[in-house]
This record gives sequence, structure tokens and C-alpha cells, in this order.
Amino acid sequence: MATSSFALSSYMSVRAPIVAQRSCLVGLSSVRSLPRRTVVRCQNKPKQPSPSPKPTPKVSTKFSDVLAFSGPAPERINGRLAMLGFVAAIAAEAASGEDLFAQLSNGGIPAFLGAAVLFSVASLVPLFKGKNVESITTGIMNESAEMWNGRFAMLGLVALAFTEYLKGGPLV
Repeated sequence: MATSSFALSSYMSVRAPIVAQRSCLVGLSSVRSLPRRTVVRCQNKPKQPSPSPKPTPKVSTKFSDVLAFSGPAPERINGRLAMLGFVAAIAAEAASGEDLFAQLSNGGIPAFLGAAVLFSVASLVPLFKGKNVESITTGIMNESAEMWNGRFAMLGLVALAFTEYLKGGPLV
């Protein structure tokens, strides 16, 4: 054992400069500063296998599942209609000077119903085709942001109607 240890240490003292040049060690000023029995090894890290993509869950396309209380459609459609209604109400109020109730009584109900049907159908078609909303949204324009914007638009529309009712006229 002593002879093999001596042979290894003498071999390493001869080969140490070559091994140290190929190694990935940082901070060695010179090979001579290494003790005689130091073994320098450079190992390649094995590549991590790339994670396999998660399979997309099956999405139910049944009418009762899509329009269920906790389904993907009701809050999304109501939020989109509230966003459209809030922006349209503020824009029409700024253009004509009429409050929300005057806009609805002066012919706004057919326009509201037409927009509601159009947006509802446009929101339901992808869901009935089996598209998952979470899988097609990325970045800052994601599903969560749309839901929060819709919720704030619902609150804004109610606040606009309530403020105009208390004030007795248009907000703008």
C-alpha cells in the first residue's frame, strides 16, 4: 500500500500541472503551491433532463359545465360586458352630456342587448370548442388580469350609476 501511495503521489506531482491546467478550479496562483498529495479533478455535471410538458387537462364542453356557477364563462362574460359598458357609458356621457339612465332611456337598450349577445357568443365559442383560457394567455395580458379588470369595471359601473343617481345628473 505504501508503494502504491508513493507511486500515486509521485505521479500526481509530475502530472499535476497538466491536470490543473484542464481543471475548472479558480483561485490557484500556481501548481507548486499545491501539496504533494492533492488530487485535482474536473467533473462535468450531468445534464438535467428537461421536464416534460404537463399534459393539458381535459376541458368539459357541456353547456351545463361551461355556464355553471363556478364555470369558466359567467364571471368572464359579465366582466367583459362590464368593461365594455363602463367605457361606453363614460365615452357617451363625455360626448353627449347625458347620464347613464338618460342614455339607456334614449335608445341605449337595443345597443346594449346587441353588444351583450355579440360578446357572449364570442366568449362562449372558444369554450365550447374545448379551449382552456389559462393555456392561451401569457404575460401581463393574462386570465387573472382580465378577471380583475372585469371586477373593477363591474364596481365602476355600479358606482357610476349610484353617483349619477345621487348627484341627479351626469358625472362628467
